[in-house]
Amino acid sequence: MLLAVDVGNTNVVFALFDGRDIRARWRIATDPRRTADEYAVWLLQLLAIEGVDRSAISQMIVSTVVPRARHNLEVLGEKYFGLSALFAGEGQAAWDFPIDVGEPRSLGADRAVNALAAHAKYSGDLIVIDFGTATTFDVVDFNGAYKGGIIAPGINLSLDALVNQTAKLPRIAIRSPATDSVIGTNTEDQMLIGVFWGYVAMMEGLIARLRGEIGRPAKVVATGGLALLFDEHTEIFDAVDTDLTLEGLALLARKAGAQ
Repeated sequence: MLLAVDVGNTNVVFALFDGRDIRARWRIATDPRRTADEYAVWLLQLLAIEGVDRSAISQMIVSTVVPRARHNLEVLGEKYFGLSALFAGEGQAAWDFPIDVGEPRSLGADRAVNALAAHAKYSGDLIVIDFGTATTFDVVDFNGAYKGGIIAPGINLSLDALVNQTAKLPRIAIRSPATDSVIGTNTEDQMLIGVFWGYVAMMEGLIARLRGEIGRPAKVVATGGLALLFDEHTEIFDAVDTDLTLEGLALLARKAGAQ
């Protein structure tokens, strides 16, 4: 079995692949100080609940945008699974597609993994939106080359900034608005409209500009925790694929294993 680990700025997602299928997935808050032993106490219990012995893990691959988390995940693989973890974009797991930007090394591993997975699953030119701590828009051409993209503040970051920099505005939860009206009649509704519908308008505007610049039809693939929520309120997504990053890691691990 494959243990795929996606380390984001907010959460670390562990996924257990049995062949090409995800058997289980678990999420823990990102903390670069968390030791390999702390990961193991948590993860080994979850594996036991799933009825999987640690000896069944034959491969481990990691994508991380948090460099300080790397060492403890390396130790986790070596100490508790007897494995040398693969790291996305390095060694046997190096990218095998063109990254057509000025500084290819600056591309986050999660975004490159998304590009790899999206091209493998969907045809033609693609725009991949990933809703994480930041929201990223990535352009992948019909040949699978990464062409560049956009980084925008995530919706929760935007809300945090609004609340933290004002004296009287309350903290609210991101949720589906009760109506499509953009005229709020109380403070909480007005905040939700501004953040939620403002974010939808931003996405729709940027997608229109990206498609215009690409100059060919481009499918929009959305991933990340809020993709399903936004999909209820906009027509811009051609596909919502919440496991895109994990599936990209599994694809990269299979390619590395075949070498």
